[in-house]
Amino acid sequence: MTQQNATEHTTTAPSAYAAAGVDIEAADRAIELMKDWVEKARRPEMLGGLGGFAGLFDASALTAYRRPLLATSTDGVGTKVAIAQAMDVHDTIGFDLVGMVVDDLVVCGAEPLFMTDYIATGKVVPERIAAIVKGIAEACVEAGCALVGGETAEHPGLLAPDEYDVAGATTGVVEADALLGADRVRAGDAVIAMASSGLHSNGYSLVRHVLLNADGPGRMDLHAHVDELGTTLGEELLTPTRIYAKACLQVARETGVEGTHAMSHITGGGLAANLERVLPAELTATVDRATWTPQPIFGLVQRVGAVPQPDLEATLNMGVGMVALTDPAAAERVIEILDGHGIAAWVAGEVTQAGEGDGGRVRLVGQHPGW
Repeated sequence: MTQQNATEHTTTAPSAYAAAGVDIEAADRAIELMKDWVEKARRPEMLGGLGGFAGLFDASALTAYRRPLLATSTDGVGTKVAIAQAMDVHDTIGFDLVGMVVDDLVVCGAEPLFMTDYIATGKVVPERIAAIVKGIAEACVEAGCALVGGETAEHPGLLAPDEYDVAGATTGVVEADALLGADRVRAGDAVIAMASSGLHSNGYSLVRHVLLNADGPGRMDLHAHVDELGTTLGEELLTPTRIYAKACLQVARETGVEGTHAMSHITGGGLAANLERVLPAELTATVDRATWTPQPIFGLVQRVGAVPQPDLEATLNMGVGMVALTDPAAAERVIEILDGHGIAAWVAGEVTQAGEGDGGRVRLVGQHPGW
């Protein structure tokens, strides 16, 4: 684990570095506070602990594969960090970070093995950094991957003292003949939607603009209770991203490539744009909005901002965080597996042969109940 920028700078005179705005002692304190959480996010293949220059993972585990393919993904959580900072709640944003990177691997059937994180802040507040890492570590446990490395960087003058940003990268593995993707999708496949936990980590620039930065009566208070949400606005906006990794991997393993053909992680760009990424050029998918009702937060954003539905759907997940394209004979079993993991899922549409000009496209039809 390399959360250790303090130890890298021990040759710098403490007084001079402190005068420049970098607090080495605070960084060391943050490392001490996060140790227990990082220790929880281990796999048997992980070697060493905090303080090294690089995280180590025993690759001999890959010898059990016939033809292992490594998969990698990197991402951040965007402007959702601004909500965490405004609410002074920092132990949930890690779930958003892990969800964004890990579930990008899962769509191809890859098991996430390990993750590294990067936290940049204007001022290292040990308790805040430890809270962020706590969330990352807990989410890694939920995803089944190890947290093997990271870095905390103090950037005075570039970021304000209470500002920070987070990013991460993960690596996973999939057997070559179990790789999921567009080449396996067939006409007649069922489109199985998996419920999101809310906004997840995309579209927050729009959400913040509509709900928090509006001039006049549309502006809302993060700390105010909103009846239709059943909670405060801030608590709703900080709802952690759902992590689908273990559930989707069980789906892939139990149904095999004959049953599950492709998956799509619904992130920036919305349902249609992300589902199109796993559609071959000769096929199209029709998704019926009438099969689900998005959570109230989506309706709130639409109403307060008078946001046209096409714009909303091109930005937010609209209540669907992951999609599987499966043989219709496997659909019932897939839904049962997901339900066993506490993930609501349903058949939302079908893949068909494309008409002229429709190849590789998604058609959203019908309307959400109550919309």
